[in-house]
Amino acid sequence: MAHGAVKHDYHLVNPSAWPLVGSIAATIMMLGMVIFMKGLFGLEKGTWWVAALGFGGVLYTMLGWWMDVTKEANAGDHTPVVAIGLRYGMILFIASEVMFFVAWFWIFFEGALVWEHRTLTPAVGNFMDVAEAWKQWPPKGVELVPAFHLPLVNTLTLLLSGTTVTWAHHALQQGDRRSAKIGLLLTVILGVLFTSIQAYEYHHILTEKLFYSEEAANSGLYGSAFFMATGFHGFHVLIGTIFLAICLLRLMGGGFSPKQHFGLEAAAWYWHFVDVVWLFLFAFIYVIFGTM
Repeated sequence: MAHGAVKHDYHLVNPSAWPLVGSIAATIMMLGMVIFMKGLFGLEKGTWWVAALGFGGVLYTMLGWWMDVTKEANAGDHTPVVAIGLRYGMILFIASEVMFFVAWFWIFFEGALVWEHRTLTPAVGNFMDVAEAWKQWPPKGVELVPAFHLPLVNTLTLLLSGTTVTWAHHALQQGDRRSAKIGLLLTVILGVLFTSIQAYEYHHILTEKLFYSEEAANSGLYGSAFFMATGFHGFHVLIGTIFLAICLLRLMGGGFSPKQHFGLEAAAWYWHFVDVVWLFLFAFIYVIFGTM
């Protein structure tokens, strides 16, 4: 190409190490969580530094990768064609996350059938058998978390955060940067509040041994399903809070404009996805199966 002039609307990114670095950090973090919960590679249960090292690597990857994308945006590389690709990419990512949580819901519902199969009947076949199995789930003797205490507070917290992030997005579209900053700040605070409340709830469950009962053999099946579904959601809330905090810092630094602010828009999409997932978790895990 003469003089190296670019004659298309696409952006060809430079080679990046972030995908590899992020994958390694995520693997270390997952192994660290296994070590913390069960012990592995000669390290005792309760060893926390491996998970912390991996999580630090994930945060480092997020920071570095987002900085590169921000530089591309500021350099004008995000043309209308590229912006469409970014939107499609975010939509597909959220769709994959939906299927990720479908798996955890499936495990929770399937746990009732496994429990029924092991303890009451030789097989679970028709709809009546399934309904009967769900009546026995969670297993008898397992003390549950009251749905309308801390879980309800967290539900209201996330619903409120959904309104504040929408306020911030719409304010930026109207050129009201001050309101956008306030809305984003409130959303980040509410995200931190949600995580704090959930951490307190987990501490209460573990110290009081709510999900352990000698009367209910294999009661850990319910506890595993509960912690995997709500725990991964909590991790998504943490990531979403960091995502929004980065957007707030960019906004305070003069970034974003009414016409070009896909970073904030993507963060808002992700946050609304987190909200919706929690509504299903609250409805099924805490309310329906918590009061049956």
